[in-house]
Amino acid sequence: MNNILTILKKELARFFGDKRLAFSSILLPGLMIYIMYTFMGSALSTMFESTEEASSLYAVSVPASLQETLSSQFSITEVAPSQVDALQTDIENQDANILVVFPSDFDEAVAVYDSASGAAAPAVEIYYNSANTDSSTAQSVLVSILDQYESALANKFDVNPGDPSLYDLASDRDSAAMIFSSMLPMLLMIFLFTGCMSVAPESIAGEKERGTIATLLVTPVKRSHIAIGKIIALSIIALLSGISSTLGTVLSMPALMGAASDNMNIGIYTVSDFLLLAVVILSTVLFLVAVISVISAYARTIKEAQSYVTPLMIIATLIGITAMFGGGAPQDWFYYFIPLYNSVQCMSAIFSFTCIPVNALITVASNLIYSVVFVFILTRMFNNEHVVFGK
Repeated sequence: MNNILTILKKELARFFGDKRLAFSSILLPGLMIYIMYTFMGSALSTMFESTEEASSLYAVSVPASLQETLSSQFSITEVAPSQVDALQTDIENQDANILVVFPSDFDEAVAVYDSASGAAAPAVEIYYNSANTDSSTAQSVLVSILDQYESALANKFDVNPGDPSLYDLASDRDSAAMIFSSMLPMLLMIFLFTGCMSVAPESIAGEKERGTIATLLVTPVKRSHIAIGKIIALSIIALLSGISSTLGTVLSMPALMGAASDNMNIGIYTVSDFLLLAVVILSTVLFLVAVISVISAYARTIKEAQSYVTPLMIIATLIGITAMFGGGAPQDWFYYFIPLYNSVQCMSAIFSFTCIPVNALITVASNLIYSVVFVFILTRMFNNEHVVFGK
């Protein structure tokens, strides 16, 4: 029994004696779960708020039989048939969400309709924009209501008969922009972070583990120059890795998405769009490399550095997922001071043609400022023997 207690005390003393190991094994998992669930809850709340905002419905000749049901789900604005063309234009421009057009004698026509007669059933037309998340949500709710009512009446009317494309008012440009703005920011964030994570720990923690960092630091080169040189070199490598992964993804999209990729033409973006995107990506890579380099400098081995960086990658991935939720990039400028989140939302805005120049400028400037701060921290760490040699 004494031997067991001795071994037990030895192992616990070894574990809790290493503050870094204790933090990464006990405190860090709980902290990460708290951050993840808090972030997910905030994102879901935003999505539900967006769904509530999508409850406005423009309608022509709402029948008495559906008035109560539709009113329970939508805020109905009744319009005249002469306003249909103008509302279709508004929906196409995403200034309105959805329009439903009923025949003026819908209830009477349904009551007398006989499917065996071969005559065309009364038609209900729903106009929406699939590139608008709020519009798509409202369309799904409305179609569900009408399908249930149609089944109860033994299919005595049709919803959007004929060519479905006549009712979806989204342009090819808007459809492509919606797909790109929801998918690519997340993928870019993952690819860029993976590229940074694959090189920074090896360059910083790897040199500490091999003992070569001491040789570098005894040279007459300034510590700040060492930090800047490493970060710029690592940023170039990480950027090339991220570009390679992104090109592979974009080129494989037609095969991956099949028929849905027909409207996915990257040519809808101009040279200025790509230049702005490149500047945002470059500033993001500099920030990521600077942060991961500081974390790696704190670690004693590559494995330890990777264990510290992994939770940050989870956070970056969750931030990337925010681009997939409805509502689009925020317009308020103060959001673009938040690291990583600013880059994701700025890229989403670029892909969706809603980028505000001031917000892009804030994103790039704040990323560069944060990078300089972490370069300064890395320089101070290189001057600290306890950090460099793990004493």
